[in-house]
Amino acid sequence: MSNPRFPPGWDEKRVQALVDHYENQPEDEAVAEDEAGFEGEAATVMKVPAELVPKVRQLIAEFETVKVR
Repeated sequence: MSNPRFPPGWDEKRVQALVDHYENQPEDEAVAEDEAGFEGEAATVMKVPAELVPKVRQLIAEFETVKVR
């Protein structure tokens, strides 16, 4: 990258620290962190056949539109 752009408050040093953290994180800690991300959510993760993905995205978009009203 010749001219990297970072979000406000971020710089190359902070990005490198994050990369180092995840590259050196023990597997059990990584799994626990991933699992914690799903706790308390009113959502689920499921396997969907690839050919149905556009329809699922459409349904989610319609749901979000109705939910906002």
